[in-house]
Amino acid sequence: MIEGILNIVYGLIASGIFLGIGFLYGRYKERKKNHGIPLESYPFYPFTIDDTKMLQFDFDKFNEAVLHLLKNKNHQAGQQLVLIGEQNNVRALLKSTALQNYEKLYKIYNGDKVLDDSTQFLENYKRIVRLIGDSFPDCGIEILLHNLSNPSKALYHIKNNITGRDVEAPATNLVMDLKRRNSNQEDKLNYELNIGARKFKCTTIPIYKENMGIVGAICINVDYNYLNEEVRNHPELKNKFLDSLCKTDMKLGENILSKSEYELAQNGKRHFRDF
Repeated sequence: MIEGILNIVYGLIASGIFLGIGFLYGRYKERKKNHGIPLESYPFYPFTIDDTKMLQFDFDKFNEAVLHLLKNKNHQAGQQLVLIGEQNNVRALLKSTALQNYEKLYKIYNGDKVLDDSTQFLENYKRIVRLIGDSFPDCGIEILLHNLSNPSKALYHIKNNITGRDVEAPATNLVMDLKRRNSNQEDKLNYELNIGARKFKCTTIPIYKENMGIVGAICINVDYNYLNEEVRNHPELKNKFLDSLCKTDMKLGENILSKSEYELAQNGKRHFRDF
């Protein structure tokens, strides 16, 4: 009798385990289904390439994506679409019905949290910009961070200001340009800008967030005319520039050289071109 009871207990335990495993697997499948696939996997990804091979935001595809994701929940694609919508200022451009649909989508996929998460994600990059900027004070080298969750108020942090912009200055074309360059596998490195009498050497580095795409960018802008015309031709400014560039705030005892370079340094090698 005891053996029979034990068999029943074991059977119930086994059944409970299998039911639990089945339940958890079902939850896992449901979560995976709801989390979904990236927005770019759909035919209505809201960007097209025009005849000049420039990336363009496509309102028709955007509206199609909104309607689809209202009916077919996809966490990943929905959040991506919210970010893209905010980046392209759709609230000001959509007509009444389309705007109402987008606002429903924004609420369903918790748009406020999407934007807040993107901002929080960029906080560490803000620290990076600050520390790099503080490494090159008064050198005519500006470094800044764009939060591209809201391109109309994109400038999030700036050090060594040489362009006269303030925090929350817009960067409305930057998102599209970076998306186009990414699709063409191009870097935005060492490019020249001429604005009136001003000239800059610039680099823009996009910041990607997993499952979301481009959420920010770090930009480095060098005041070309200041360095080329003023610093190069005035010994006192040249000395000031080099003093700023070489300025240190503390002295540490770390070794950053390879083993061979360390040995050469111990034997008198003074810099990387000292052969």
